[in-house]
Amino acid sequence: MIILGITGAVGAGKSTIMNRLREQYGAYTIQADQVGHLLMKKGQICYDAILKQFGEGILAENGEIDRKKLGGIVFSNRRLLLKLNNIIHPAVKQYILDMVKKKRQEGCALFAMEAALLLEEHYDAICDDLWYIYVNDEVRRARLKADRGYSDEKITEILENQLEDGIFRERCRYVVENNGDLNQTYEQIDKRINMYGIM
Repeated sequence: MIILGITGAVGAGKSTIMNRLREQYGAYTIQADQVGHLLMKKGQICYDAILKQFGEGILAENGEIDRKKLGGIVFSNRRLLLKLNNIIHPAVKQYILDMVKKKRQEGCALFAMEAALLLEEHYDAICDDLWYIYVNDEVRRARLKADRGYSDEKITEILENQLEDGIFRERCRYVVENNGDLNQTYEQIDKRINMYGIM
């Protein structure tokens, strides 16, 4: 089984890449953000620890954690964000490692994981190949405004907290340029996957 790590800054189009890998190559795909959301749900491993740390004021009426309320608390306070990350990230990593083991036993050929913090959280240690999804700032800003309704100020703030382009390029083995022409993006994906010799 080939384990592929996908990373890049926010707005790079990582989900588009994951969709292509799943639909064209039958890859099992997993996204760290979605796992994190799952593990924050009532009855899941991170729920009680987050509640203990941040109090019942973060709950929605249905008793689930309101991620917007929680985000409002942590994103303006680096110390609290670190506390939240220390609860969620180890649990997410263990979940993904367990899934890698399961899929390997099932005979899966291609396992693709996507994480914005793939390098920071050292997922690269378990990956056979690392892809950096690159997009220029102009395209990124347009996407984040259109898709998520972010302001210029918010986009700038997010980008200032992400790894620099040079670090991604230095530590990843392959760069996929995803500046808007999907056919060109797909050609880059297909070229790399064909090198694996698993299809």
